[in-house]
Amino acid sequence: MLPRDLVYVGHMLDMARKAVAKVRDLPRERYDADENLRLALIHLVEVIGEAARQVSHEFTVTHPEVPWENIIGMRHKVVHDYLGVDEDIVCQVVTGDLPKLVESLEPLVPPTP
Repeated sequence: MLPRDLVYVGHMLDMARKAVAKVRDLPRERYDADENLRLALIHLVEVIGEAARQVSHEFTVTHPEVPWENIIGMRHKVVHDYLGVDEDIVCQVVTGDLPKLVESLEPLVPPTP
């Protein structure tokens, strides 16, 4: 593992936690009505994907429990096809996939003192 891997994985974990916290117990109607929230979540998904792109190949191969390709693919979709971003998919990613990602990343990042 390269030292930078830990930095990027830690950043992914922090951003995923922030996204999950923003929608915890939030009714879908409130999500749909809050454009600023939706834009913030899209940005967090983008940042998570960009951090994942920076993690070394050696680290990703060693940790197949993390869906690296899916994370990076979602980032590409948000960044390069921003007019075609499906907010239902973003909502599903944040409410369904990111909590699982947090669980996958937590064991990889040592707790901060």
